[in-house]
Amino acid sequence: MTPETVTMIKATLEMFIFLAVELTILFLAISYIVGVLQEYIPPEKIESILSSKNGRGYFVAALLGAITPFCSCSTIPFLKGLLRAKAGFGPMMVFLFSSPLLNPIVISLFVITFGVKVAVLYFSIAMGVSVIAGYVLEKLKFDKYIKPFNTDTNNTCSASSCETTKESTSCCDTSPSEEAETSCCDTSPEPAPKTISKWRRIWDVAWTDFKVALPYLLVGVTIGSIIHGFVPTEFITKYAGDDNPLAIPFAAVIGIPLYLRAITLIPLSEALVLKGMGIGAVMAFIIGSAGASLPEVILLKSMFKNQLIIAFLGVVLGMAIFMGLLFTYVV
Repeated sequence: MTPETVTMIKATLEMFIFLAVELTILFLAISYIVGVLQEYIPPEKIESILSSKNGRGYFVAALLGAITPFCSCSTIPFLKGLLRAKAGFGPMMVFLFSSPLLNPIVISLFVITFGVKVAVLYFSIAMGVSVIAGYVLEKLKFDKYIKPFNTDTNNTCSASSCETTKESTSCCDTSPSEEAETSCCDTSPEPAPKTISKWRRIWDVAWTDFKVALPYLLVGVTIGSIIHGFVPTEFITKYAGDDNPLAIPFAAVIGIPLYLRAITLIPLSEALVLKGMGIGAVMAFIIGSAGASLPEVILLKSMFKNQLIIAFLGVVLGMAIFMGLLFTYVV
């Protein structure tokens, strides 16, 4: 085994451990925080604020994405919270698109690395495309491609499902003399059910969501770690350099499997520019990597049907290519 292979394997294992621990902590913490917020913010309030029935909901969702410091994967538990709160489908998708692309860390690094003008243009286009995409997917009724899941955060059954009425119990339909001889109609008081604190109940819901997402998370982290460890930056610059007419779409596509944190994505992009990668390809690479990482797509598989996942990827790739072309030929 060559020293280069050993280094790649080591990098892969380190990235796997790092991502697995980080995403587990983030998923559980964000799920719990969202659960706490739902205890104090009625679902009706969230539903009215993030409603698809007025244009305000779309822009509120975009701004919500811009102020939440989430990466592509950590948007998933927040997204589940929005689903439980019955937020509008269009605004919910706007949040999914905008949160990893417009979070404060990404914008701050954009300002530091590329300057205020580039950062403002990037922010404006990413927000505009996110809002338009959410609106179009809403009108095309893509909400039918959301997988059904339990939206009851209380984990308690309703009175209609738990109570047995006298009419539905044939053994209780007896005369008074027969009741004395019928044990099934014993009316002695039952012990009160054990109450669970709301904090434990919120944790139970967060843990249940995590167990459902865990297989998808591990698959995504494994694939992302292997790509991180075995795909050198020279490979990216070779096919995404200025002399390649397909550099921009290639950079957009290759960015998706690479799960990169914003704090490393922007400095890496600066290094790619110094290695000869065009600014348009760099923009496409940033949006592809930050907007739709492979672990996020695999996590979304637990919530979305294939049609919606394909639409999601299409929007991110379209945004990446459009931004790349704009920065290459216009800016």
